[in-house]
Amino acid sequence: MPPVTRPASRDRTHVALMLALTFSTGIADAVGYLGLDKVFTGNMTGNVVILGMALVGADDLPVVGPVVALAAFLAGAALAGRILRPVAAGWHRRTTTVLVVVAAVLVAVAGALALADDGGPTLSGYPRAVELAVTAGLALAMGAQAGAARHLAVKDVTTVVVTSTITGLAADSALGRAVPQPWVRRVLAVVLIGAGAGAGALLLQVHLAWGVALSAAITVAVALVGHRTRD
Repeated sequence: MPPVTRPASRDRTHVALMLALTFSTGIADAVGYLGLDKVFTGNMTGNVVILGMALVGADDLPVVGPVVALAAFLAGAALAGRILRPVAAGWHRRTTTVLVVVAAVLVAVAGALALADDGGPTLSGYPRAVELAVTAGLALAMGAQAGAARHLAVKDVTTVVVTSTITGLAADSALGRAVPQPWVRRVLAVVLIGAGAGAGALLLQVHLAWGVALSAAITVAVALVGHRTRD
């Protein structure tokens, strides 16, 4: 029997699910920046800025890592777009499929990291190829997640960036245009991506794999709940 969900309730659920993925992105970015040589795995704006500075000779900034992350993120977003292309905006079985793929990649990365013998917070003692493979896996997952979020089209919650959300908060506030705005979701998106980054940084003190594992668990939960609200 197909699930029965009233549209208003379904929309609220989708907002909550995208906010959960925003928290997950904060974790993934903390893992990338602190554990993978200053590379963002979800926030591609950060990688473009880092890459631009590194290419003109700024000290101690990576080049290969951001390039790998950008390429993998693009591949993940393209994969999500291809899977979701035949269906209209909204939650569909294909949306669930994309998020299952994201969770599977995250589980694979967490499992690989869990096999690390030192249990340290970074991959600095491991071959560069291992670090880049982990970067690629996380960025691929975040790109696919962002593609799914874009298709779901929850206003102001892209799950991977909050700059436009912060702009909306200020521009539409009483000090700006003074127009009604969905300020609760906007504030929560900003707070949750920061909270996710904080959680990721704390989990790094235990093991590099723990943050990735938590991101995977969140994605699985989102996929399961979202599947029950599908159109």
